[in-house]
Amino acid sequence: MVRVAAVQFEAGQDVAANLATSLRMIGEAAGRGAELIVLPEFCNHLSWYESREHARAMACRHGDPFLTAVAGAARRHRAHVKIGVTLARDDGRTTGASLLYGPGGELLGEADKQILMGAENDHLDPATAPGPVVDTAAGRVGMYACMEGVINEVTRGLAVRGAQILLNSLNSFATDEASLHVPVRAAENKVWVVAANKVGPLIPADRLAQVGAGLGVPVGWLHGAGESQIVAPDGTVVARAPRTGEAVVVADIDPAAADAGRARLLATRRPARYAAITRPPRGRTAPPGAAVLPVAVVRAGAPAVRRAARDGALLIVLPEGSPLSAAEASAAVRDTPAHVVTGTGALVNATGEAPAAEAGPCPIHRLPWGRLAIVAGADARHPEEFRLAALADADVVAVPYTAREPWELRLGLLERAAENRLNLVVAGQDGPDGVAGLVLAAPRDFTLWTAWEGPFTGRISHPVVTTVKNADEVAHAVVWPEQAVNRHVSRGTDLVDGRPWHLSGALLGQAG
Repeated sequence: MVRVAAVQFEAGQDVAANLATSLRMIGEAAGRGAELIVLPEFCNHLSWYESREHARAMACRHGDPFLTAVAGAARRHRAHVKIGVTLARDDGRTTGASLLYGPGGELLGEADKQILMGAENDHLDPATAPGPVVDTAAGRVGMYACMEGVINEVTRGLAVRGAQILLNSLNSFATDEASLHVPVRAAENKVWVVAANKVGPLIPADRLAQVGAGLGVPVGWLHGAGESQIVAPDGTVVARAPRTGEAVVVADIDPAAADAGRARLLATRRPARYAAITRPPRGRTAPPGAAVLPVAVVRAGAPAVRRAARDGALLIVLPEGSPLSAAEASAAVRDTPAHVVTGTGALVNATGEAPAAEAGPCPIHRLPWGRLAIVAGADARHPEEFRLAALADADVVAVPYTAREPWELRLGLLERAAENRLNLVVAGQDGPDGVAGLVLAAPRDFTLWTAWEGPFTGRISHPVVTTVKNADEVAHAVVWPEQAVNRHVSRGTDLVDGRPWHLSGALLGQAG
């Protein structure tokens, strides 16, 4: 067993004060027996700069007093310490770097941030190489930072290369980090995640009102969202810090416990299909779909399918394993404009014909309301399949799939919608926790740099959820196909085209 800690605190523009806080929090975590300690992102300086030159001037350098002191703290406490800082590199780049120091004070590994968020693009440079998996006395460790956890490629690549523990340093005000984006990376990869977020203002105090007004975001939401946490390989949060205030959370984990589950899950991937994920982005070329699409999950026979179509559903998805044949489904929607996706993933309409699909690793059906992809069966457990759908400009994905584990319905499928800006209609047989399926709509309120229709709630990349219960024979909902066009979560940060495609080669290999 290894005792790990996630610590959260506020960092401002005073580098000396930030160093003192970092050292104090390392000491507090070590005092509670932690052998592996994770600190937040940008511990050296508030992530707010007047220019690239200013960012470089305030950045750390290997061997400088700031990093020397952190290395000394690791040595003094005989602990592994992971910290996020801005780093001025010798080649002229200034990066957001994750640095891992060993119990002897030695630098064991470093990883530059691969996908930058918003204004970070103005002042920092992205990684030119994927981060390593570091074999330590505490286990095989991979490192990532904040926005890298809002997409799947970085953490997936680390898991495929054999990481047992993923260390995430955050600088985020988004409340859906703690509720979705952090724990899902543990569950979908069957690894441990130790995530440390900031608290306090993430913008200089004298700029808070101006920036809040410009974004249409209340000032209180421009603070770090806290809730640093330690997550088990099944997605269970075993320790969580509060939403506000300094905190240290600890847990005893067994890194090797990740190995068997990770190997079983990742063995069902289909890497030969994933080449498109590693190719340069081309941008979305398909036009937007319809503003609104009525959908239904039907978990009963042909009469229920017919009622759903008569009640206005234009897309009906049957659960995986449904005994209803394509011919029976077609007959059930006779004289209606509805399309049905059967339990085996076949698409039929009232004439019994499946509209022709565009060729590709994720075939797309062009329907009157937009572009439909189908991800059926065990493929639905893997984020790569939904990324292929987004790269093919899907608006809606039909998912006939019965969840095997609670995390799939609580975290996994929600993240597939969120990280790709896709609408999902998920239909299964009776599932865990009384949930058989989900309808996940891409929300209208999304991009931080545009006006929101409703009040800002702290969630920036999270679908609107309609739950299909085990007791439901028919569940109606609506999704918004046209929203799949907007993938910009912030200025300069695109969830799909911003993926680190050129550093994702590990996705094409089998799990190590």
